[in-house]
Amino acid sequence: MISKISNFLKEFTPESYLVLKQGYKKEYFSGDMFSGITVAIVALPLAMAFAIASGVEPEKGLITAIVAGILISLFGGSRVQIGGPTGAFVVIIYDIVLRHGYEGLAIATLMAGVILIMMGFLRFGAVLKYIPYPVITGFTTGIAVIIFSSTIKDFFGFNISELPADFIGKWVEYVSHVGEINFVSVAIALISIFIIIYTKKIFSKIPGPIVAVIIASIIVYMFGLNVDTIESRFGSIPNTLPMPSIPSFTFEQIKELIPAATTIALLAAIESLLCAVVADGMTGQRHKSNTELVGQGIANIGSILFGGIAATGAIARTATNVKAGAKTPLSGIIHAVFVFIFMFALAGIIIKIPMATLAAILIIVSWNMSEIEHFKHILKGPRSDAAVLMVTFLLTVLVDLTVAVQVGVVLAALLFIKRITEVTQIQDNKVQFNEFYSTDEDIIDDPDATNKKKIPDGVEVYEINGPFFFGIADRLQTVLDNIEEKPKVFILRMRKVPVIDATAMHALSEFYANCRKNDTWLILSGVNHNVEKILSKSQFFKKFDRKFVAKNIDEALKLTDELL
Repeated sequence: MISKISNFLKEFTPESYLVLKQGYKKEYFSGDMFSGITVAIVALPLAMAFAIASGVEPEKGLITAIVAGILISLFGGSRVQIGGPTGAFVVIIYDIVLRHGYEGLAIATLMAGVILIMMGFLRFGAVLKYIPYPVITGFTTGIAVIIFSSTIKDFFGFNISELPADFIGKWVEYVSHVGEINFVSVAIALISIFIIIYTKKIFSKIPGPIVAVIIASIIVYMFGLNVDTIESRFGSIPNTLPMPSIPSFTFEQIKELIPAATTIALLAAIESLLCAVVADGMTGQRHKSNTELVGQGIANIGSILFGGIAATGAIARTATNVKAGAKTPLSGIIHAVFVFIFMFALAGIIIKIPMATLAAILIIVSWNMSEIEHFKHILKGPRSDAAVLMVTFLLTVLVDLTVAVQVGVVLAALLFIKRITEVTQIQDNKVQFNEFYSTDEDIIDDPDATNKKKIPDGVEVYEINGPFFFGIADRLQTVLDNIEEKPKVFILRMRKVPVIDATAMHALSEFYANCRKNDTWLILSGVNHNVEKILSKSQFFKKFDRKFVAKNIDEALKLTDELL
């Protein structure tokens, strides 16, 4: 019991605590400080841009970067990951805010935080690695398209009070306002894009977005240009954090927001773990996936208590953090502290930022998110993967992100089951091994091949090649029916069966019952330890005598001679 508690605590110990326990080295501080300040400069305009694109006030993005940024670094399972608002959430947050207001978003995010903590403690960190890549690429590219669509309003300076949530509705609205383009806004946006791109090429260590924000704000202020700014759109922003408070909620709201909360939790989990993997690749370290999920859950709850929005690991900011020299979670904490300092000291200046510049920043973000090359690569691959990609992408863009993730995962799972069903076969002794599992050389070299054994008359030998699960359970049910003369002994070889599920166990029990009805002895051959253990737990051996479980085909044939 004590060892279990010790292992549990070890598994869920945050990386920040491990750094302190191992001893924080002085040489780490300069790297952590420089990287923290650098990322804070990058995060400042991004946090506000993501908040505005999500349909909430810009300060909510700053609050999220501060609160969630600190909590993810304190409680997460990655040493250098930066947390905060990200583009992945723009679609779902905008939709929730439009339907349920900020109060609905707060409740859904609190629920998502609880779900994330539960996912961590239930060790879902490893499971999430198996979400198919076409699904991830499909909804990531879809999100990029929607973020780009949401920037068109501020890019062209359209005077639209409230954009529709749906993709087609947005573009119908844009087309109806095409005669109202503000060319000054377009010019500011294009200048901002140019600055962001070429700052990265010429001065790789200087964050392009902050340079664009500074130059564009100066141009708009000095020349008194007629373009929307944060001040004209939202008024002033607070220069401090609000007092924490728990939003009120009803049971009806909880029921209604469960799908949205689940989507937020899944997105936060997937994005943060992808981010942690990227960080591992850059640093050579290994993150603790389950601890990371718990940290993400705590961070999302904390963000909402202070009036923020949903948060997760930010891949671009994490990469910037590593490149700037970060060594420990202190860099993430410093980043959050400096975002707060900027908010406290520069609130009066921040509000002068043109909305067209924030739109330009989001256009660059959406392009980087789009993964065009990966998208095209998957389309050229197997048709089933391309189908999953396109369905997830189109559902994300045209319907709803929640539906897209759910349908994408289910569709990928069904296609996987279909593939496994195709390669798993039940074969009689007249058929060679399944080519998926063995080559001709394997068949020749296999001393236990059925065709090398003398099978007595009245004996049928069948072999299951591959996982024995619900996808092929029905095949076993019909095997006896297809044999014209019922055998005296039926040997079922299971040496190539790595796993068995509940449906297959039920099918095996039914098959045994059919054998008994036909006065046929059933012998199981080559059952591995794991499968036998599962059969035992399911009480299969209360009906089936263990003495008819043979270690190999030779033992099964010896047992057959005794029975005959």
